[in-house]
Amino acid sequence: MKKRVSQRDIAKILGINVSTVSRALKGQGGVSSALRQRIEQLAHEQRYRPNPFAVSLRFDTTRTIGIVVPDVSFSPYAHFVKRVEAEARKAGLLCIIMDSDDSFAGEVECVELLESMHVEGIILSLSQETTDFSHLERLMRNHIPLVLFDRTADIEISSVAINDELLARQATLHLIDGGAHRIAFLGGPNLLKQTADRKHGYIEALHERGIPVRKELVKCGFLSFNSGLSDTLELLSLPEPPDAILATNGMLTIASIQAISSKGLRIPEDMSVIGFMSDWVSEMNTPRITFVRHSPREFGTQAFQLLQGQINGDTNIYHVTANARLEVRESTRKVL
Repeated sequence: MKKRVSQRDIAKILGINVSTVSRALKGQGGVSSALRQRIEQLAHEQRYRPNPFAVSLRFDTTRTIGIVVPDVSFSPYAHFVKRVEAEARKAGLLCIIMDSDDSFAGEVECVELLESMHVEGIILSLSQETTDFSHLERLMRNHIPLVLFDRTADIEISSVAINDELLARQATLHLIDGGAHRIAFLGGPNLLKQTADRKHGYIEALHERGIPVRKELVKCGFLSFNSGLSDTLELLSLPEPPDAILATNGMLTIASIQAISSKGLRIPEDMSVIGFMSDWVSEMNTPRITFVRHSPREFGTQAFQLLQGQINGDTNIYHVTANARLEVRESTRKVL
């Protein structure tokens, strides 16, 4: 494999200083037209490409940003990353994409690695285990631009998220208006702000319609397909099982539907289901799933704009509410 050609290699071949090669390739003065032409011709022949990281070390600017997500293989995060990367490229920035494996230890490791790489800023979605924010507070103290998205926290860091409480309330009311009275809630860890907000909206809707909250119908655990499956099967085995499920995550939604089908129950005749999930997953399922719809791409654009503002010197804290709405499909009974 041929070694990558550097400016030093070009200078050595031509018997000139590296600084002369650098000035010529940057179009700067102090180089004769004949010598500039020789340098450019040799650079072309040798397939020279500038090394952005070498430039970063010299000028103390990396022109890179970090993106940390809980699971880069999970469709919404993949779409988010794709949009941020496109926006960054237009701004002349490179992206370093890191996966925290949805763990606190993984998240801290990602942040520390990005710090060591001297990135110009970080966009991050919290892991479901994160309750200690000292690693993020350190970034802010060190004036490293930081934006949270999707899973956020009640801390003074700019963020982009949907109105989880309002949307969960609307989804629960839709289930009640379709005739459901024993509505189960499937969520992540209680200490995750996203879960807490969505559960609060669910409880608000029950109170609004005079329906008591039944603790046995509220399942808040680890966000995974297996936990969603086991929790739903446990719900279905109750003496008085639920007649509807509000699932606050895509994996939990699909898991609950599989569990319901495994018991020979029909959706929505025997059980209504609403999920917080991707639109394409809703469309591929039969029946199509009623879901809370938001755009990971919009998240990406808004999060990058907030980060770019900080990189350019804006020190204000912004909490942006992204657009989202309840999309009614076939997995819920019609409003009575």
